[in-house]
Amino acid sequence: MTPAQHRWLARGLAQPGGKLPLFDRNGRKVNAAMIRRCIDKGLAEPWFANPLKPDWLVCKLTPLGRASVRAAGTPPEAAPDDFYDR
Repeated sequence: MTPAQHRWLARGLAQPGGKLPLFDRNGRKVNAAMIRRCIDKGLAEPWFANPLKPDWLVCKLTPLGRASVRAAGTPPEAAPDDFYDR
């Protein structure tokens, strides 16, 4: 798990159902490639399809993702532009 993935996944710990954010706290969209890597690793899974925005990946933490984030501890400080769409 990269530091950027760790920070993104950690935000799901406090959300109902482990919902993962589509946007950062400043309103920038999370990079879809990073989301797909987390899905491929089994750390996140698609939650539902958004018919109004079919290109958005609405995801939630998996049990593996939740355990991995907790085992890794507090996420490192954010680096600029490390998990955003460019």
